[in-house]
Amino acid sequence: MDEIVALAKRRGFIFQSSEIYGGIAGFWDYGPLGAVLKRNVKNAWWRDTVELRDDVVAFDSSIVMHPSGWEASGHVAAFHDVMVDCKTCKHRFRYDHLEDRTHCPDCGSSRSFTEPRNFNLMLKTAIGPMEDTSALAYLRPETAQGIFVNFKNLYHTARTRPPFGIAQIGKSFRNEITPGNFTYRSREFEQAELEYFVPDDGKDMEAFAAWVERRKAWYAAYGIRSERLRFYELRPEERPHYAKAGVDVEYAFPWGWGELESIAHRGTYDLEAHMRLSGKDLRFFDEATKKHETPLLIESSAGVDRTALTFLVDAYERERSVDPNGKQTERIVLRFHPSIAPVQAAVFSLARNKPELVERATAIEQGLRPHLRTQYDEGNIGQLYRRQDEVGTPFCVTVDYETLDDATVTVRERDSMRQERVAADGLQRYLEERT
Repeated sequence: MDEIVALAKRRGFIFQSSEIYGGIAGFWDYGPLGAVLKRNVKNAWWRDTVELRDDVVAFDSSIVMHPSGWEASGHVAAFHDVMVDCKTCKHRFRYDHLEDRTHCPDCGSSRSFTEPRNFNLMLKTAIGPMEDTSALAYLRPETAQGIFVNFKNLYHTARTRPPFGIAQIGKSFRNEITPGNFTYRSREFEQAELEYFVPDDGKDMEAFAAWVERRKAWYAAYGIRSERLRFYELRPEERPHYAKAGVDVEYAFPWGWGELESIAHRGTYDLEAHMRLSGKDLRFFDEATKKHETPLLIESSAGVDRTALTFLVDAYERERSVDPNGKQTERIVLRFHPSIAPVQAAVFSLARNKPELVERATAIEQGLRPHLRTQYDEGNIGQLYRRQDEVGTPFCVTVDYETLDDATVTVRERDSMRQERVAADGLQRYLEERT
């Protein structure tokens, strides 16, 4: 994991937030390549969840909601972790993360912990000029509640009825006691959530199973290794009391299995909670039964930052080989799926001091740019290949002296390192077919 974190900083994927001031725990900034990687992950999720379906509508709710919404959802009363402090070193820990609850993992002191106490995870803010209780509000700890309170607005304006889904991607905030494992556990993060509402007609478990299978297919389609991914079915005692079924999508990180996504059958719990506190009717009229009904809910909630980290970890490989002269060589490569890779094709000039080569290479890169994510670079060809391997670029295109004679270029494929001569006027089609 240390190698991956170092690579992420060196190549411009992820930086510690406010690093020049010593950093701030639980907050991260995405660099030039990381921002594109994260955007690609969101686009892939959005494409599959919204754009390719006719039964899901888009939504984007505000980060700050009326505080009563968080009372209805149970976050004010019950959204907490249990923490303890070491009396010796003064370090703070989540109680459930301590493997040995008699010794401090940082200073080794024995039986030095304070009594466990609850710690609410919501970040507070104030609305307006007065910072008193009347101005209290929260940064949302999840995006789902914005969907629930808008349910009636959404199904009316979308002119639809269950079964249908509402999807959104957005920032959430949780005041984690002990953020850690790079971007896996952060205090500011993005979620990709689908709330799929179905009528209570006996087909709800079919809808739940169908979404589980769709999510399995999504991870497989983008190349996540199956042996590192599992869909863990929660036992009844592991689920909330209102949940009829639940599956956690987990990945085998270097530190162990970690949750990426939760798929849950939440029944009518969420809408009914908001109806009770608000006094507003959020039911829909079922034409079949001629009654107002509260739909059942199938929820998929995925962490965007965790998923982006998964792609980064899963793609990372330190590859060792022996060249024809018997010398051992090593390269670091990110084997991103071409749709996820921040750069899909890099274009080089074999010699930076030859204007005719540089002009031809830059023209080729600019011609590809409207169709693919491209980058132009110059330098030693071996170093250029290694640099692009480290950022996961699937294809490198080199303009050389032969290009000036026959209008062909060398295309080198990342994983196999195989090289092929391709006609420059057919390069776009060649790359698009392979990405």
